[in-house]
Amino acid sequence: MTTPLQAATPPLILASGSAARAAMLRAAGLEFQIAPAPVDEVELRLALLAEGIASPDAATALAELKAQHVAARQPGDCIVLGADQLLELDGAWLEKPVDRAAAARQLAQLGGRAHRLVSAVVAFRGGARVWHHVASAEITLRALSAGTIEAYLDAAGEAALRSVGAYELEGLGAQLVTAVRGDHFTVLGLPLLPLLRFLRDQGVLLA
Repeated sequence: MTTPLQAATPPLILASGSAARAAMLRAAGLEFQIAPAPVDEVELRLALLAEGIASPDAATALAELKAQHVAARQPGDCIVLGADQLLELDGAWLEKPVDRAAAARQLAQLGGRAHRLVSAVVAFRGGARVWHHVASAEITLRALSAGTIEAYLDAAGEAALRSVGAYELEGLGAQLVTAVRGDHFTVLGLPLLPLLRFLRDQGVLLA
């Protein structure tokens, strides 16, 4: 069943297991399938960083690889969306924390400073790459004492491990943020408004 503003075809597939990206698409009235791409993102990011690839190009490359991997296994005229987000601090890229200790270290690094989030989305249709968009936003966290970090991690629980930087702007992590420069959807991991324009052009959304 389609929503009033979504056309019946072509099928749409999200090549990502991100709950935040899926929630954004659902809130925008889109119906889609989820098929996460089984790629080693950490290893790929390290390889791109070692090659000196700029953050926007690296995020785009990672998003493309995910979309391509899923698109190669899909029949017909479906549209596959791959997405990736990088957190850049002083030229380095942070990864999602693997445990509470790693989350505490990341927050200590980010506290009182600005960092950049780069979000990219790449679309394949009929097995071919047809579109991409990349955008960035700057986030500043307030100064964080060790006690504040521990109290936040106690309250946030597993949510602190779901996103790079150990905070979610759409949740309790908003209490750590003092300034945001850039698009809200980009911060959440998907340049949604350009994507919706593309989907209208492709006939997924009604004009």
